[in-house]
Amino acid sequence: MQLFPVTKRIFHALCLCCLFIGITGSAKAQWYDVTRYGAVGDSTTDNTKAIQKAIDACAATGGKVYFPAGRFLTATLYLKSNVTLHVAAGATILGHTDTKQYPYQDAGIRFYGDEWAKQSLIFCKDQENVGIEGSGTIDGQGGAFVITTNKKPDRYRDRPYLLWFINCKNVKVREISLRNSAFWMQHYLGCEFVWIDGIRIWNHSNKNNDMMDIDGCRNVHISNVTGDSDDDGITIKSTSPHISENITITNCVISSHCNALKFGTESTGGFRNIAVSNCVIKPSAQLTTIYGKPAGNSGISLEMVDGGIMENITISNIVIEGPQVPLFVRLGNRARPHTKDAPVPAPGRARNIHLSNITATGADETGCSISGIAKAPLENISLEHIYIETKGDGAKVNLYEPVVEKETEYPEATMFGNLPSYGFFIRYAKDVRLSDITLRNAGKEARPGVVVAQTQQFTLNGLDVQTSSSTPAAVYINNSKDGIISNSRNAYPVQRVWIKDQQSTNIKADDAAK
Repeated sequence: MQLFPVTKRIFHALCLCCLFIGITGSAKAQWYDVTRYGAVGDSTTDNTKAIQKAIDACAATGGKVYFPAGRFLTATLYLKSNVTLHVAAGATILGHTDTKQYPYQDAGIRFYGDEWAKQSLIFCKDQENVGIEGSGTIDGQGGAFVITTNKKPDRYRDRPYLLWFINCKNVKVREISLRNSAFWMQHYLGCEFVWIDGIRIWNHSNKNNDMMDIDGCRNVHISNVTGDSDDDGITIKSTSPHISENITITNCVISSHCNALKFGTESTGGFRNIAVSNCVIKPSAQLTTIYGKPAGNSGISLEMVDGGIMENITISNIVIEGPQVPLFVRLGNRARPHTKDAPVPAPGRARNIHLSNITATGADETGCSISGIAKAPLENISLEHIYIETKGDGAKVNLYEPVVEKETEYPEATMFGNLPSYGFFIRYAKDVRLSDITLRNAGKEARPGVVVAQTQQFTLNGLDVQTSSSTPAAVYINNSKDGIISNSRNAYPVQRVWIKDQQSTNIKADDAAK
């Protein structure tokens, strides 16, 4: 039958309409509203079974489990492959406050902590293509989990994570607000291909309230995160032989009472190929603390103390306001096995670490330390275009008294007490380069800006160090060799840019540093 042109147009329009309806119907079929499975958003109804039914149904086809406006109380939920939880604006997933409602889980990966860290509000193991998204909130009500002992490890028991992903692939957590975990906010263990983007975090309800722990994961991208936590902030860990590697962190605003950006302390496998850029570290909005200080203990802490490797690390374009110690790099030898039956790890290796374009203000008088140990020095370390301003009153420290080494102790930015330099204390390192470093203080400092000790092959170029009339020199070299000091811009009013002890050899300086 021949169709007139108008009839043809109507026929085509009807066909397109039917196709659109079919596509739309198919898309809607992949959304699973939890209220259709019996969930009630009244804050008191236990919705665990209803929500899990929605997740199980969604897993059969793939799609999204939808939470409309309301407060949905639940205990442990098991997230499955090809399922995304979509928490709409005005919706809250509310964690149950009874620890008995959170079954113990078997991680399947032996890691430091597997004896006591066994519970989570949202649990996802050995799954693929999973996610959590939306403008709503997940609130763990973590303050309800009361700690009744300080004994280790009992004080860590029966406090669930908010999110726990283990050995998963293609994980996406986007835009959601995460609040009030009883333990770490989120733990990603042994995962691959992880995207964390645009989420908002508030974690000040209990001890060990880390913001985020990336643990032995590969190919991870963290961006646009705004977070505030009592314990450590964005934290890269290696609590098992799995290495944390191929990780980018960018465009984040981080506040922590402890360490805003931290590698460690656990380093069994180690850290490799990590780039951090364009982040702001600022004081917490929460003035009362459980651990640490309101403005934070440290801005950036890179810590290797349980063996493993730390290599190919770049951190750039960072603003740090407030923490006691802006920068802390430590290779120690705590040598803690990740399980009771694991061998004692040998000292680790840290190399190829590059920090640049960092502005830090509000630091106290402690000073920044970059230190290895005699049998495992740091290698190939560079600091470039860095400005540090301290507000300390000037520590009374004997410049010529050795700093206690504390090789086997827990690493903390303040572990050595007030250092002999108010800017950088560098010890046990090889191939170190400082370039375009500006150090300022509140005007009461008698210490040098930089101390280099037990270090070889170092370059100090373009230092601008504020001093006082009682400062012996802007730079002190102790028992080190093969160094170059050049292009010093200002050390006034001190008359000497640098001094060295008798054990230091082959130290060269240009006319500007003499």
